[in-house]
Amino acid sequence: MALSIGIVGLPNVGKSTLFYALTKKEVERGSYAFSTTEPNVGVVTVPDPRVDQLAALYHSRKKVYASVEFVDVPGLVEGSSQGEGLGNKFLASIRLTDAILFILRAFQSEEVLHSGPRIDPLWDREILETEILLKDLETVGRRAETLEKEVKVGKGEQNNEWEAISKAHHLLQEGKPLVEAAWSEEDRKLLRGYQLLSLKPRLYLLNCTSAGLAQETLLEFQAHDWPYLALDALTAAEAGDFSREERIELGLDPEFEVDQLIRQSYRLLDLITFLTIGPDETRASTSRSISSAPW
Repeated sequence: MALSIGIVGLPNVGKSTLFYALTKKEVERGSYAFSTTEPNVGVVTVPDPRVDQLAALYHSRKKVYASVEFVDVPGLVEGSSQGEGLGNKFLASIRLTDAILFILRAFQSEEVLHSGPRIDPLWDREILETEILLKDLETVGRRAETLEKEVKVGKGEQNNEWEAISKAHHLLQEGKPLVEAAWSEEDRKLLRGYQLLSLKPRLYLLNCTSAGLAQETLLEFQAHDWPYLALDALTAAEAGDFSREERIELGLDPEFEVDQLIRQSYRLLDLITFLTIGPDETRASTSRSISSAPW
């Protein structure tokens, strides 16, 4: 399987800068709202020294690395679900992703406009969660209405689906992301068929340096056990081509920002890298940690 991650955020929080840091694909990076109006898609090869070492050891003719696809969605704003800004139609482009990366602005800059009343990652998070919940509520609400009619006329085979959809509808109306609820494996499999966004695991990226992260923000994320990563997207974009030695000399984290993000994403989704070795090729594949290995 190939890992796919959707990137969402309010305008001017650093999404396009991060996308460039990850993929090296040049995209519009204006300092004004809606400088990006179409989703950007890029595939990143995951560097893995084990592949290099094993390929050399077994004299493999070919090396195949694992890959990650990133889908950068144009900025959402409060009220996108009601058509504000560019609307929320772009959310459809991340329905097939495995996880969602929420980019939250935590950096201060007078040169980069901000769509909110203040620089507050928690406020950004609340807006994004609300718009995603409303998008799911639209999907689930339509299905719930249809199933309710079918149940009333005695279509018993729909009862299992009705119970799962009814529960999801109730949670969404209460403003609760579906990923945080307890589901049976059967219900989870059923709901995945609807490609609901709030059912996807999410990772919060606080766009700032670790030193620039406000203590109250950090404590809030830790209190709710929200998976997060503090990462300066601009530094990641500017230092992406530096060697490990150059990063150390400049006082940067020796581990590349892209590697940090991918490692966190693997942990979030309980993924591992499965290696196959032979004279034809040495291959790194992404796999669920509890799944059967491909042959």
